[in-house]
Amino acid sequence: CWTCSAKHWRPATRAGAGRSSFNFSRSTARFAGVASRPSIRVAASPGKSSTIEKMMADTSNGLLVLNFWATFCKPCVEEIPHFIKTANKYKDRGLKLLLVSLDLPAQYPVKLKAFAKKHQFNAPLAWLDESNADYFCPKVNPKWSGAIPATLFINNKTGYRNFVEEQIPHEQLKIEIRAILKKG
Repeated sequence: CWTCSAKHWRPATRAGAGRSSFNFSRSTARFAGVASRPSIRVAASPGKSSTIEKMMADTSNGLLVLNFWATFCKPCVEEIPHFIKTANKYKDRGLKLLLVSLDLPAQYPVKLKAFAKKHQFNAPLAWLDESNADYFCPKVNPKWSGAIPATLFINNKTGYRNFVEEQIPHEQLKIEIRAILKKG
């Protein structure tokens, strides 16, 4: 169960002991295969599972942007085209983008792939098979309430990490990308 705030969605259970309606007993990402081949090495082909934790720690990923979103989240869907455009602009400098869907299991994979195709989301796409926000959120960032959109900027070569728990306007995204590149 998700409740809406003015800017973003958040799971109603993150702060307490309750559980959301997802079944996130394991922290895995299943790739929906929207892109011809995801650029993240730990999930080199659609259908293979990998842990988000492993991707976040993998130093070969270099500059990584993990954007957590859902098809039902309007601010999420609004910001994704800017993420894709900016990631494509800097991919020659090693920047990788992974769109991590937090949609319900009923959306994966058919509805999620159709949604991404309709909206021209041509970046690597994963579906997070984890519903327990109390378990998953702190692994991404200890201060994450579970609200989406949420984005983690990582430069594993320098140890740089910045977590943003709100919609990121295009101009602010440019500033975030310049910061991650500067640290590299």
